[in-house]
Amino acid sequence: MSAQRPMPRVLEGNIVRLIPLEDEHLPALYRAIGTAEVFESGYGGGVAGLPTSEVEFVDFAHRFYRRDAGNVYGVWLHDGTLVGTSTLADFDEPRERAHIGWTAYSPTVWGTGVNPESKLLMLTEAFDHGFGRVMLQADAQNARSRAAIAKLGARFEGVTRRDQRRADGSWRDAAVYSIIVDEWPAVRAALAARVAEFASAAG
Repeated sequence: MSAQRPMPRVLEGNIVRLIPLEDEHLPALYRAIGTAEVFESGYGGGVAGLPTSEVEFVDFAHRFYRRDAGNVYGVWLHDGTLVGTSTLADFDEPRERAHIGWTAYSPTVWGTGVNPESKLLMLTEAFDHGFGRVMLQADAQNARSRAAIAKLGARFEGVTRRDQRRADGSWRDAAVYSIIVDEWPAVRAALAARVAEFASAAG
């Protein structure tokens, strides 16, 4: 099938629910991720770009989250807690390419099943809509994010040098990873098994 951008919709998992991000969600998102601990790893341009108030965060969100060009999700636990955000975007239908990024979570859910299931849901959405390659990337200096991407089953492609300017004016290199449709069945099975282990432990 030819690739087609999926319409934004709720993606339901066993651990998380991905809900298209709305303005009304932004105060709760600020409480979840508006910390130096999140931004110092490079998110939002680095700690120099950390909003210092809810009002500043709303302005940041309107600039940073590309709701016109991507499916921007709030990541919710089933108890109703908003714990982060991630985006499926950069849809290139003729080349069957998409990009998962702009991801940040509250440190309270780092190392849990939140990220694996969020990525499983978004990858499924992309491949089910005909995309053949999904890119993921991180600041080349961000060892924690790079390890998390690799653990998803994504293959390291290389480093794009001087890829993006940070909030402090310096330039970051981007470590680029991807998953292609030929790899997806094995990646999906491994991710589903990881998520099941987390869900079982939580239950």
